Amino acid sequence: MVHTLPTTRWKIPDGNRSLQESLIRELGIHDVLSQILINRDIQDPDTARRYLRPSLRDLHSPFLMKDMPEGVRRLALALQNRERVMIYGDYDADGITSVVVLYKFLKTIDADVLYAIPDRIKEGYGLNLGAVDDMAARGIRLIVTVDCGISDHEAIAHARSLGIDTIILDHHEVPPSLPPAVAAINPNRADCPFPFKSLAAVGIVFNFLIALRGQLRQEGFWTNRPYPNLRDYLDLVALGTIGDIAPLIDENRIFARIGLDLITEGRRVGLVALKKICSLDHQTIDSSKASYGLIPRINAAGRIASPGEAIRLLLTEDEEEARQSAALLDGLNRKRQALEKGILQELIADIEKDPASGRRSSFVFASERWHPGVIGIVAARLVDRYGRPAILISLKDGVGKGSGRSVPDFNIYEGLRRCASGLLSYGGHRFAAGISIRAEDVGSFARQFDAIVAEDLSGASFMTQTAIDAQCELSDINQELLSQIGLLAPFGSMNPEPVVCIRGVNVQTPTVVGNNHLRMRISSNNVSCSSIWFNKGHLLPAVAGSTLDIAFTPQFNHWNGSSVIQLKMKDMAIPDADPAHP
Repeated sequence: MVHTLPTTRWKIPDGNRSLQESLIRELGIHDVLSQILINRDIQDPDTARRYLRPSLRDLHSPFLMKDMPEGVRRLALALQNRERVMIYGDYDADGITSVVVLYKFLKTIDADVLYAIPDRIKEGYGLNLGAVDDMAARGIRLIVTVDCGISDHEAIAHARSLGIDTIILDHHEVPPSLPPAVAAINPNRADCPFPFKSLAAVGIVFNFLIALRGQLRQEGFWTNRPYPNLRDYLDLVALGTIGDIAPLIDENRIFARIGLDLITEGRRVGLVALKKICSLDHQTIDSSKASYGLIPRINAAGRIASPGEAIRLLLTEDEEEARQSAALLDGLNRKRQALEKGILQELIADIEKDPASGRRSSFVFASERWHPGVIGIVAARLVDRYGRPAILISLKDGVGKGSGRSVPDFNIYEGLRRCASGLLSYGGHRFAAGISIRAEDVGSFARQFDAIVAEDLSGASFMTQTAIDAQCELSDINQELLSQIGLLAPFGSMNPEPVVCIRGVNVQTPTVVGNNHLRMRISSNNVSCSSIWFNKGHLLPAVAGSTLDIAFTPQFNHWNGSSVIQLKMKDMAIPDADPAHP
């Protein structure tokens, strides 16, 4: 087989020299960093300063959230009257950390509080009637839903009929009418003036605790008690935020930056044990290590077992219990990986052999063989591989539970809303959603959904794009620049690792290392640098001895106590091919 360089479109923004010079002059930053900031719509020095050095002082007032005053007053009343409170969450990392943060805070002040998370297989997502009846039997007077609730009209109305109030802390898309809760706190409400709409649920919980702490202070609650430092919870807030792939901008950026530092410091016993089992102990934890090491193991519990296992890990203060919980979660994660791999391989084979696949705007697949706890991740893998929305449906007894993921230019929640007549239920947000559907309706739904995606994306060719932040010379890539780029971290949704390009470099001594990785020496104008292109060893014949344009993320490669500059390749192109216009 002849391997050629992949065909991608390079998206290089137009520069604005006057803005760049203003940032360089005011902040003393590298020219390349100024281009990166402007590309991310950070165009004045004050905004740039706040971005490069996130601080809790820059958080918005939590009382800007609609219903926040009502919510904190109701919970404060429950604390005063010693009412029994139930925290009801979701089984993913965002829901789990939301439960732990709120529960741990309330237990610290001796509240009568319990927590519950539904069984993914038996109960499904959200508050249900059976759970409400169980709470009533246990004497619950107040329910606080976290990472769910905004669409649970029937269950919340049922709770109200039993004399149980509900506070909703949720970030999912808001339905046309709200449940009859005491407070429905969700920044996505049309009538909510809170300026940042993209908080994960755990970020809303954190804002709620800021407001609650202030309310209790006004009531004199802390007179004979230590005033709690909420910063101590930001390690969990960071995990939930990153785990939910929330945009790492605005408040999320503040939470993630501070929280990752706390995880690195190792203050929480459960996370110390989890880091060790991931071989991340004694390492600086960045968003990548959290995303690929810690968070999948927290998620694994809710996907194929009980989320209670992850909650126990995050709540315990006993080192041996933490070690045992971390080992259990690691085993569940290995099982989860095997399940995902089998489904993904099956789907890739089906897609590659189907001539019609290339003409589809989306993928919708269903099977009775798939575990419902892992199909969301497999859908995300399909999106990454093929660049189009994907929904996978696990069928059982004539009903399918589906999980979908989307591309940046298509709001999957809105897409599902437009074909809701063929669904039993749906919910989620613009990038991820879940559905319930009758098995006999899957085919017609798939056709209707595909037509909606095709219409919204205007017949896009789904050619992969490589977004370029700046064009530079190899001589620009030095330790000073990399140290400044480090201030842009943590990287993630809407704050990706910066990608720069260099034209006309020479590729020297390419070789395949490790598990099909391509290592090369890049040289230009008497400057050379090491590079790595992960999983691209098969392209060795196409790059050997070539002069190419390259797109990459510059980084430090830490190895055996030393650090050297390395180019992490994103794309390569033959100069005559003009990758901006292939």
